[in-house]
Amino acid sequence: MMNKKINIILWLVLIVILAFIPKLFGIYYTNMVITFAIFSVYALSLNMLLGYTGLLSFGHAMFFGMGGYGTALALKHIDGIGVFPAIGIGAMAAIGLALILSPLVVRVSGTAFAMLHLAFGQLLYVLALKMYKITGGEDGIGNFPVPGLFTESLKTSPEHLYYLVIIILGVCTWLMWFFTKTPFGQIQVGIRDNAKRIDYLGYKVPQTKAVVYTLSALFAGVAGSLYGLFHNLVSADGSLGIGMSFAPIVSTMIGGVGSFFGPILGVAIFQGIDELILRYTESTELVMGVILIFVVMFLPKGVMGLINTLKLKWKSRSTGKAEMEKAS
Repeated sequence: MMNKKINIILWLVLIVILAFIPKLFGIYYTNMVITFAIFSVYALSLNMLLGYTGLLSFGHAMFFGMGGYGTALALKHIDGIGVFPAIGIGAMAAIGLALILSPLVVRVSGTAFAMLHLAFGQLLYVLALKMYKITGGEDGIGNFPVPGLFTESLKTSPEHLYYLVIIILGVCTWLMWFFTKTPFGQIQVGIRDNAKRIDYLGYKVPQTKAVVYTLSALFAGVAGSLYGLFHNLVSADGSLGIGMSFAPIVSTMIGGVGSFFGPILGVAIFQGIDELILRYTESTELVMGVILIFVVMFLPKGVMGLINTLKLKWKSRSTGKAEMEKAS
């Protein structure tokens, strides 16, 4: 009961801090928080596949990019459209792509699943470059109109954009967390651990994978849509590039695969190291590669795995001391 009250207090403190960040820290740190929130939800959407269902995708940027392009095209070509319908169109574009691909990809797993998504991701990347009249090619779609929540455009109202992003992504995060606590979420974990046993119990594994796959695409699409609104630009390299597919994988592995809050911690570490490296060198990929090798070799369960191990050791030590005091 006490732990539950402490958790509620901590969440309330976090909400208050997030509410006052634009007032206290200025535009630079506000933008850092927006970027952190977007990539946290993006990494969490990948973790629905990788951490909870055991499906590694090398092309998750497909859905991120579809969300961005869908929203940008809607705002550019539909006069008077609001920001929420535009985000909804981006999310539906990501869902539509997932529904097209799911009949094929849910029937494979392991290396085949990963490489199939790498191929599809590169296909969409090339299509975005070639279909210049629609996507803008290498230049992308930029400087599209961004309506405001009330009357003022989000371009000229960074505080409104911040609150829009935080609220939408906060709801997405809660929905993904809630999903893991449902019986369907437990089936996910069962598929990851032993798909044959889940099939033997009578659950339809391909259909379950399809539902998880579509939900993962939905949240990635929302993140991509907000990323496009934030930068007022959606491009092939910035949304569909191979680096955008590997960024959530690296963050999830650093934070801890299979832990819900692991990807969020991984994004914070990734973003903090990236910000620090850029002050001294532009070789961020090299440094992050070395860090990833270190994590794979010495922290296979990520930072959250290390924290959980230390917690267990602390509890066992405390229990041992308590038993020795009782015996004496």
